Amino acid sequence: MSQPTDQSTPAATGDGVPAHRYTAALAQQIELAWQDRWEAEGTFHTPNPTGRLSAGFERVADRPKAFVMDMFPYPSGAGLHVGHPLGYLGTDVTSRFLRMDGHNVLHPMGYDAFGLPAEQYAVQTGQHPRVTTEANIAAIAAQLRRLGVDHDQRRTFATIDPGYYRWTQWIFTRLFEAWFDPEQDRARPIAELVAELDAGTRSPAPGTDDSGLPWAELDRVQRRRVVDAHRLAYLNQAPVNWCPGLGTVLSNEEVTADGRSERGNFPVFRRPLTQWMMRITAYAERLLTDLDRLDWSESLKLMQRNWIGRSTGARIRFASSGEPVEVFTTRPDTLFGATYLVLAPEHPLVGSLTAAAWPADVDPRWTGGAATPGEAVAAYQRQASRRSELDRQAEGREKTGVWLGTTAVNPVNGARLPVFIADYVLTGYGTGAIMAVPGEDTRDFEFAEAFGLPVVRTVQPPADFAGGAYTGPGSMINSSNEEISLDGLGKAEAIAAVTGWLVAHGHGEATTTYKLRDWLFSRQRYWGEPFPIVYDADDLPVAVPESMLPVLLPEVDDYSPTTFADDDATSAPEPPLSRATEWTTVTLDLGDGPQQYRRETNTMPNWAGSCWYHLRYLDPADDEQLVDPELERYWLGPRSAGDTGGVDLYVGGVEHAVLHLLYARFWHKVLFDLGYVSSEEPFRRLVNQGYISAFAYTDDRGFHVPAADVVERDGQYLYEGRPVTREYGKMGKSLKNVVTPDEMIEAYGVDTFRVYEMSTGPLDQSRPWETKAAVGSQRLLQRIWRVVVDEVTGAVRVADDVQPDDDTSRALNRAVDGVREGMGSLRFNVAIARITELTNHLTQAYAGERPVPRAVAEGLVLLVAPLAPHLAEELWSRLGHPESVAWASFPHAEQRWLVDDTVQIVVQVNGKVRAQVAVPADADAAALEAAARADERIAGLLDGATVRRVVAVPGRLVNFVL
Repeated sequence: MSQPTDQSTPAATGDGVPAHRYTAALAQQIELAWQDRWEAEGTFHTPNPTGRLSAGFERVADRPKAFVMDMFPYPSGAGLHVGHPLGYLGTDVTSRFLRMDGHNVLHPMGYDAFGLPAEQYAVQTGQHPRVTTEANIAAIAAQLRRLGVDHDQRRTFATIDPGYYRWTQWIFTRLFEAWFDPEQDRARPIAELVAELDAGTRSPAPGTDDSGLPWAELDRVQRRRVVDAHRLAYLNQAPVNWCPGLGTVLSNEEVTADGRSERGNFPVFRRPLTQWMMRITAYAERLLTDLDRLDWSESLKLMQRNWIGRSTGARIRFASSGEPVEVFTTRPDTLFGATYLVLAPEHPLVGSLTAAAWPADVDPRWTGGAATPGEAVAAYQRQASRRSELDRQAEGREKTGVWLGTTAVNPVNGARLPVFIADYVLTGYGTGAIMAVPGEDTRDFEFAEAFGLPVVRTVQPPADFAGGAYTGPGSMINSSNEEISLDGLGKAEAIAAVTGWLVAHGHGEATTTYKLRDWLFSRQRYWGEPFPIVYDADDLPVAVPESMLPVLLPEVDDYSPTTFADDDATSAPEPPLSRATEWTTVTLDLGDGPQQYRRETNTMPNWAGSCWYHLRYLDPADDEQLVDPELERYWLGPRSAGDTGGVDLYVGGVEHAVLHLLYARFWHKVLFDLGYVSSEEPFRRLVNQGYISAFAYTDDRGFHVPAADVVERDGQYLYEGRPVTREYGKMGKSLKNVVTPDEMIEAYGVDTFRVYEMSTGPLDQSRPWETKAAVGSQRLLQRIWRVVVDEVTGAVRVADDVQPDDDTSRALNRAVDGVREGMGSLRFNVAIARITELTNHLTQAYAGERPVPRAVAEGLVLLVAPLAPHLAEELWSRLGHPESVAWASFPHAEQRWLVDDTVQIVVQVNGKVRAQVAVPADADAAALEAAARADERIAGLLDGATVRRVVAVPGRLVNFVL
């Protein structure tokens, strides 16, 4: 078989460098040739057990499978910098090792391509976002190919491909056509709910129907509305972050602490809008408890637990002039200390509870300076809408609020409590209302001080308590009525007692609540998946049938949403698709004859496409089903009883530790409930790769300057001749300290870049970047090259008839053992250190004309193959192997070479170390004592002395007690 490189070059070049020396130029020649060969031969084509991609499965049928996957990139125009490939190379090294170690390895890559950056570029230039996105994808794909990653290119796709987002839309229809049955703790088809309602075996869930009529007496539209209120994908009027200046709703993460848009710095208002929601809260408990079954880091699990935010406590009803005010509290034991109630400004009862006029003796601090409660409430709601939730929850911020002019009744003592609205209470947590206990809550105490409200202590503070809110432990005080007394009880006992009393008297019940909120799923954007939804003549949503998928994005002339005056908080979104009038109104036959419908003009968030892409990798061209059940069971199914199933190794940035992972887990669990997948979780093992940091520089204005253009002179850093200040930070465009893989490859070749990046630390740890340090990795690869290849003649330096000596066998097997440990633990730096030790041994032991034993040379090549695959392929080929080293067997260590023949023990006299001696590893106590006495220095110390006792610990020490 022809070799990828030409070995017929002369003995030396014109500049005196040996012709066969492993230089950057030769490295690049080798790399490009092998990349072409991999592509031509389909080296990394992974066979499925069945279906379109099953060719060659007989070769791997007896192998265990391994699904290794990266969080796929968003294809921005900037391409990759050296921080991005850290995870991609980590999974590549792992997948190559697993393949060589006998696994059938699936290692795919795709592109998360819907989203704001391409759309913003389209708004600025008028160029269709698809054009920009596809160009960016091509550029990143070329970079990844140049890195030598072993992706199966047949499985590559982008979320913008109609063949892909057809199935994203199909999953949405499954969510729309499903409901969560709390009794069975799972999703079920909505048709089963309707059947049970029709049969009278189930009643509508509380809050889904306000007519007061039984199901049988509801008309068609009323029934539809009840059913729609149960769906996992549903429409709801919810408070959202509305940014008139951008013309869109923003996520909490896109709003700054001072209530402005992160992009453009426009004012953001909290206002209710009808939006598509996902009922992720129904899965809160499963999302929480199933974390314990996953092989994720504890820190990552903690982030998810905190985001889900489970709290146990009681829901308490306070009678009022209108509907009762319900509050959730984790401390019902402090109920006797409640002196006022606070509702979130957006709470639905605010309007009905607000009084018509102030009483004559109203405290002016409670009115906000307004003539009537209605005016005070309206003004305060406008003010609160300008603040982000982060700002509203900030510790130490001045407490503000207004009284509604009404009171509610404390159920345990009959006290009438004034009801306020204040922005430190949020609608998304609990019930959106709190009972304020200023004696035991810091924020409540601050509010009570500001508004002159009473403080009643219900927990006994210590004698030296300085005042304010007491949040520590203590016995209950001031907590009794004619029927119940909590006084003297501890916290747990008091909670149980008062909760039982509340339940018995119909004032509340024990309950669990979550901080997690339903997923806001609408975006007022063009560049996203269209919803597969139309609205009928009654303005009720209807999912289009599967035969009409995908719903394609129409062509439009203007990609920008309609914007409004910055302070126009009452404006409403007008998505770009709303202007595509020929598309928005459509005549369809959905079973009742041709009728006119109106399309949904919002689009899905870019999270949608990344929720399920692990499933599509199994066969991206399957146009008959979301995923073949047999393929899903093979690649993702549980290994044993109790196992969640899922991707075997998923690597990505910690910035996606919460939202992406929660959303993907939610969708996967719904698909599991509905029978489309056998795995309960999408990602069995998850690793967050570390960041790469590099020096950055700021000028005297505090602006960052290009780090590549900074020079050091006499200990000072200069940019264009002016002094700059050096700092350290995560590599990125904002700090202008980016180094690209292209630069590194040009200077050293890709294998040097790979080895250097993997040598800088364990995959999950952040690390510094120093371009000049890569020369060390280059020299290592040059030494490996010289172990096998004569730099002058190009001939291999191996001998078939020479056996390695014991020292070399020991060095090889210890390297094999260390590299295996490093590969398995994703500490590739450990693997590289062991390879370096072996290479140094061979360089010294087989210097000059002495050939290297073939078994040792081949062992070294196999060890380095996952890390520097192009170099390994070239050496493997030159050693006479026609097949790619990617499919060669990774070596196993022989245990006999991992045991030392001799060990060093310390020799002590009266407990002080006086010498070290070498003894056989299996030496007993008598042999240790004899060897110690034979040491010249020890013999001198013992001469003439009386040895009272000898302590000998095999393998460790001998101590003479004189």
